[in-house]
Amino acid sequence: MPRMSRDDLVMRSGIVVLAAWMLVSVALPLWALLSKSFQDRQQEFVGLANYIRYFSTPALFASVGNSFFVAIVATAIVLPLAFVYAYALTRSCVKGRGVFQALALIPILAPSLLPAISLIYLFGNQGLLKPLLFGGSIYGPSGIIIAQVFYCFPHAMMILVAALAMADARLYEAADALGASKPRIFFTVTLPGAKYGLVSAGFVIFTLVMTDFGIAKVIGGRYNVLATDIYKQVIGQQNFEMGAVVGMVLLAPAIVAFTADRIVQRRQVALLSARAVPLVPKPSPARDWTLFVYCLVIGGLIFGVLAVAAWGSLIKFWPYNLSLTLGNYAFDNFDTNGWGSYWNSLHLAAWTAVLGTAIIFTGAYLIEKTRGFAVGRVLAQLLAMLPLAVPGLVLGLGYIFFFNARGNPLGFLYATLAILVVNSIAHFYTVSHLTATTALKQLDAEFESVSASLKVSVLRTFWRVTVPVCLPSILDIAIYMFVNAMTTVSAVIFLYSTDTKLASIAVVNMDESGFTAVAAAMAMMIVGTSAAVKLAQLGLTYLLAGRLQAWRQR
Repeated sequence: MPRMSRDDLVMRSGIVVLAAWMLVSVALPLWALLSKSFQDRQQEFVGLANYIRYFSTPALFASVGNSFFVAIVATAIVLPLAFVYAYALTRSCVKGRGVFQALALIPILAPSLLPAISLIYLFGNQGLLKPLLFGGSIYGPSGIIIAQVFYCFPHAMMILVAALAMADARLYEAADALGASKPRIFFTVTLPGAKYGLVSAGFVIFTLVMTDFGIAKVIGGRYNVLATDIYKQVIGQQNFEMGAVVGMVLLAPAIVAFTADRIVQRRQVALLSARAVPLVPKPSPARDWTLFVYCLVIGGLIFGVLAVAAWGSLIKFWPYNLSLTLGNYAFDNFDTNGWGSYWNSLHLAAWTAVLGTAIIFTGAYLIEKTRGFAVGRVLAQLLAMLPLAVPGLVLGLGYIFFFNARGNPLGFLYATLAILVVNSIAHFYTVSHLTATTALKQLDAEFESVSASLKVSVLRTFWRVTVPVCLPSILDIAIYMFVNAMTTVSAVIFLYSTDTKLASIAVVNMDESGFTAVAAAMAMMIVGTSAAVKLAQLGLTYLLAGRLQAWRQR
């Protein structure tokens, strides 16, 4: 048996460490949650008694139907809206595409509670546009659905832009030569080519709506959904066993959607061959102006939601005194943590971005570049994909049962900023892992082979070659982790302490206390910080492109 080289030993050891990390941060908390759902308050095993009680209690079980209803309706609304928007950005000559794309991405920079707050200002009991509801109420399913459309739109749009960006011009030329009409070409060539993107976008929207907590908490009123049920059981009633049951019920549709999406993706075939001719949209005044107006309306509505929240954060006393003030940003006057919550979020986001990017990119490198050790690589890959199917509320609840368990040597992490960092990295791991894997697949394996022949260590090759080449993707991962850590609510709602309260949690608490303008102000601080960091990333990418990415220009 040949002796294992030092580099192979280092790589395989890294795989083991990565798998252990994913077990502790994802798999074991989920196991703890599952175990808790079969126990009573004395931690005695009771089998399916908790589940039977849940499904036989109409008030609790009704939230399942409510969650499915708002998720299905929101998905049905977002998909066509995002598809037409993505079509305008990729298949037309609409002017200002960069501006429209930037407008569509605004919701990603904001916590999910922001659109709910804006809708309260517009259609709440004292809202500006309340008469337009003709006696109806924004509190309930209608408010949840409208806010979810705003929140989910950019996620669907990005997927559909990627799906529509790849097209072979020869298919359209052939259709034109055969005399096919424009509508027929759309339904026989364009839609079939984007069907897998539509399916993926649909599953993403459905999962986001099913698992989101912030919107339903702020504007849901008495309309219970699974996400708010978990919060009420755990925080309101201290019924951790029933909270675990609701968590497992919430996990089920997320896993089904994730599995179905993976099955559909495996059936996808390449849309572009080596001989493909990229499709370049040709000007069509009627189409382009129609789509321009459409994008202007949708982009304007998205910006309008943000503008209403920004305006509300500057109002003295809604709706009686509409003069402007910065007093709502004096958070110390309205919350015991004051500005401390914002600084906690900034620290969390920074640590999540730095540590998360290092762990995720290094982990993806180990999985992709390790020779042999198939069992370890497959296990690490499966564990890396697991967080994508786990809602933040479920993962956070699992952390309570796992890290707070008696005898757990990691219990010292509980109620500290460290556990929030671990949770955030684990929660947003999969998307970043896929980004890193995609970038690493573009590198030829000969880099490592040549390095080995020259007796250059794998660590040196990684630092001197792999990292500089993949720097744009590394920066993308860092910003993704930072922004999500700043805006997340559901993943950390059960884990913060008085000393580690976050800005997104402060928004929830301020809104509960009736300080809607102050909640809007804190939400705008999150938006401003996320936008500033994103702009800084774009500038840094531009500056480094000339030094570390010059080879791409050759």
